[in-house]
Amino acid sequence: MRKTLINKIPNKVPQNMQHLIAGADIYDSSSSPEARVYFIDKDGGYYLKCAKTGTLEKEAKMTQYFHFKKLGAEVLNYTSNVHDWLLTKAVVGHDCIDSEYLNHPKRLCDMIATELRKLHEIDYSDCPVMDRTAEYLAKAENNYRTGNYDKSSFPNSFGYRSAEQAHEVLTADKDALQSQVLLHGDYCLPNIILDNWKFSGFIDLDCAGVGDRHIDFFWGTWTLWFNLKTNQYYDRFLDAYGRDKVDEELFKVVAAAEVFG
Repeated sequence: MRKTLINKIPNKVPQNMQHLIAGADIYDSSSSPEARVYFIDKDGGYYLKCAKTGTLEKEAKMTQYFHFKKLGAEVLNYTSNVHDWLLTKAVVGHDCIDSEYLNHPKRLCDMIATELRKLHEIDYSDCPVMDRTAEYLAKAENNYRTGNYDKSSFPNSFGYRSAEQAHEVLTADKDALQSQVLLHGDYCLPNIILDNWKFSGFIDLDCAGVGDRHIDFFWGTWTLWFNLKTNQYYDRFLDAYGRDKVDEELFKVVAAAEVFG
């Protein structure tokens, strides 16, 4: 995880969080234009995320839920005023784009596949987001209507030549996507933390909830292609997860949703 030492956090940090920052080295660890993420190097480490008002509420809720399931970081504070602020304890270890893991791609592939199967087999009856699939499809539809179409991150994404073609597939087959497992929702290597090859926790859970496992399959196979610069681990990932739960026809439906952001 990239960290750049900075002098101070640009936006005014809420009063009830300032004592944790006092006297600590602060690093910018942001990876997205939608939010700023700061690592506070103190007491084992904290992460402080700042974003537009109202945008971190769900992430705070799902991060706390994953922590309750022993799968994620402890939420120490969520505050919404001029900005949203989410403060969590750091999960022990390093994310899966650390060279320690990327240098052993077969082991890494098998590890993230088996950890995903474990996640999908957890009892989700108390999950605060029980129909992530409906939210997922509604967002894709809204983004189609507003012209948000970008397949640049998915150059081999089932050959969709236009927004209209992708939308036709999504409209025809969206009912095949179910809500039957606890999803991460953005199952990529930077969001999986290992501690010396032992699973430590998941981060960035704003897309989590009860949804269709093929969304996590899509991102799991995509991240191996993107971060390892090869598609040779696609089949290995699905084999390690268990082909009994895989319907590859649904990948094209997920891809049709993902090109709309």
